Amino acid sequence: MLHVAKPTPFSTARIRETVQEILETGGLPPIVQAGHPVLRQQAAPYDGQLDGAELAALIALMRDVMHDAPGVGLAAPQLGIPLQLAVLEDQYDVDAETAAVRHRSPLEFFAVINPSYSPLGTGTAAFYEGCLSLQGLQAVVSRHETVRLNFTDPAGTARRQDFSGWQARIVQHETDHLQGILYVDKAELRSLSNNAEYGARWAHPDIGLARQGLGFLPGRPAD
Repeated sequence: MLHVAKPTPFSTARIRETVQEILETGGLPPIVQAGHPVLRQQAAPYDGQLDGAELAALIALMRDVMHDAPGVGLAAPQLGIPLQLAVLEDQYDVDAETAAVRHRSPLEFFAVINPSYSPLGTGTAAFYEGCLSLQGLQAVVSRHETVRLNFTDPAGTARRQDFSGWQARIVQHETDHLQGILYVDKAELRSLSNNAEYGARWAHPDIGLARQGLGFLPGRPAD
């Protein structure tokens, strides 16, 4: 059972001050790493803590940090901001076999505010994933194959959109961040590998060899 994160102790004024400090500093802020309390708190729902210009500037900065890392998603707590805001985008070139096995297709950039997801159907898929807040590590996580995401866009419009495959994985990963959940909370810990070992041994389209070599998910049908 996952631990239920406590709501952030940050006040509205403190959240805005934190954002303003980051925006005024200039350059790209560092990505907060595991062990920082902000990653284990339930982020505050966005309810107008920032004005329109501040929100737009923060989203643009988060996109730049995500690209620089590089990654396919970034949540506001990863910059030390306990706010329910995340950016997502996946435009990286992936070989055809990997894309087919992982059901990975390009994801256009978008930002989500106060997101929540629910599974559609019972299908799950298990693959390696990493996190910009746990640098140098990857582990296998079983996630819903298809989810429905409810969120508010930066213009304030309530939206509902369905995602499947790798896009659904990104959506779940980033939304979990806003509830104080890291991917390792859901991972098969026997699969945990540093990037060098992953690259040398387990960087395949599926997890079959890793399952055999590291001894996790016994008896599970191949994805």
